[in-house]
Amino acid sequence: MATTRRFTAEEQRKLLAELEVPFDPAMVEWKVVRRARSGRRGAVLPFAEPRAYTDRLNQVVTTAGWNRTYTLSTLSNLSRRLWDGKSISTGKMLVTAVVTINRLGSHTGNGEAWADKEHAVTAAEAQAFKRACTCFGLGRYLYRFRETWVSLNRYGEPVSTPMLPDWALPPGFSSSRYGEDARGPLDQRLTAKIESFREVLGNSIYTEILTRSGHSHQAGLIPNAALQKHVLEWMESAARGFDKARALAETLGDAKFMAVTDSMNISSMMDISSLETLKRLVESLAVSVRQDAA
Repeated sequence: MATTRRFTAEEQRKLLAELEVPFDPAMVEWKVVRRARSGRRGAVLPFAEPRAYTDRLNQVVTTAGWNRTYTLSTLSNLSRRLWDGKSISTGKMLVTAVVTINRLGSHTGNGEAWADKEHAVTAAEAQAFKRACTCFGLGRYLYRFRETWVSLNRYGEPVSTPMLPDWALPPGFSSSRYGEDARGPLDQRLTAKIESFREVLGNSIYTEILTRSGHSHQAGLIPNAALQKHVLEWMESAARGFDKARALAETLGDAKFMAVTDSMNISSMMDISSLETLKRLVESLAVSVRQDAA
């Protein structure tokens, strides 16, 4: 019976590095974790919803490359003190999440929530899932933040939230640039066109272009239509690179094409790891074609 090949040490290093990249700022929110006695100021910390974690896993290892399971248990007859000093009898929802990345391994995370809270199971599952993901590096950078005090409105919500520092932004962002990427209306037709290039370029190059030129990890979260057009231009340029590589491959023939890709550790056109690798592939193929013609 054939066994599944595990990632090499270098493949693991690259995979974990991609998982550890900070989330798109649009996916990061701030929550009030403590309030001053006056109620006018509160300490906030950043967090990301589970969707940011699932999107990153889907982008890096594909939907077929990972899975998760949950185990639910409960504790009863517990006493909980409320904010006004009163106590109530309640219970707790306890959830254990196991996140598995194929060919890499599994990690476990635990979550809990008071049973009298609304959506207690959902909250406990989210906490457990995110904690399991951080063992792979996803969202781990969020634990580096310290509380920041901000003004609150009469509903206890932050009047304004802190700017994320450079180290908490994905490649292609900077604190100043992030501030300039104003959210604006999007062209849904451009969003659909951009998303269609995932199948053309492969996941790695598709994500690289979104990050570098669209300042996002999702087509639907590109800040505005102007950046959408910029992303589309990059996608179309990369697609022309693929077309050129295939044309050169056809000229060379299968055997010589495979020799070039094997020398570059490229298993298939859809597994090309970066725009730089695509550029080197086209250049290498062009050299081989010229050598044959000489």
